[in-house]
Amino acid sequence: MDFSAKTILITGASSGIGRALAKALVSKGARVVGLCRNISNLPESVEPLECDLSDAAGIAAAFSRLVKLEGFDGLDALVNSAGIALSSPVSTGDPADWEKMWQVNVQGLSDCSQRALAFFPNGEGQLINVSSMSGHRVPPSGGFYAATKFAVRAVTEALRGELRAGGKRTRVATISPGFVDTPLLDIYFKGRENQLEKTRGSMEMLTADDVARSIIHILETPLHIEITDIQLRSSDQVG
Repeated sequence: MDFSAKTILITGASSGIGRALAKALVSKGARVVGLCRNISNLPESVEPLECDLSDAAGIAAAFSRLVKLEGFDGLDALVNSAGIALSSPVSTGDPADWEKMWQVNVQGLSDCSQRALAFFPNGEGQLINVSSMSGHRVPPSGGFYAATKFAVRAVTEALRGELRAGGKRTRVATISPGFVDTPLLDIYFKGRENQLEKTRGSMEMLTADDVARSIIHILETPLHIEITDIQLRSSDQVG
């Protein structure tokens, strides 16, 4: 892929994996639009599109602003990187936490995906959803967060099937990392800092840049190849 001719929309581009990916794509010459709440933390040269992904009306308004960006003539890819990770068990967790995660991790992701498809060229383009190893197996503390990541896989597969049935060639993928040392992890382990310290001490965790490189690999794959899912984790991570 010649990134200098591509426009890529990244949700959650102000932090973690999304921010690392935005920086990498800008360095390769891509036009990158970052859709997020904290636009002040976007990397240099990333075009800001302020939006709270838990707000459906806000998403609609953001896409209305997207088409008004100077020189905008469509999208080549969408990377849904925004996500919320709260430690909230199904048996004892706060349903308000479940709703927050569902709104962003599943509802917001699906909404952005549907809207972005209208701007893909000739029914092609690429859509990549950042999922998690928690969407493949439920770890002991997975709780409702794992449920949202299983849902991301289901949404991705549903979308792929619908697009193929409609004769579209849009490629759809998920990337499922294990532990990634980003601010999301600190939020997930809030109140369990000792456990997080032990986890960090037990392995060399993935970095946001590690995951960004794998996303770029998906974007660079030749058109006749569709990567369905990449699972990656630290070689020290057991589960």
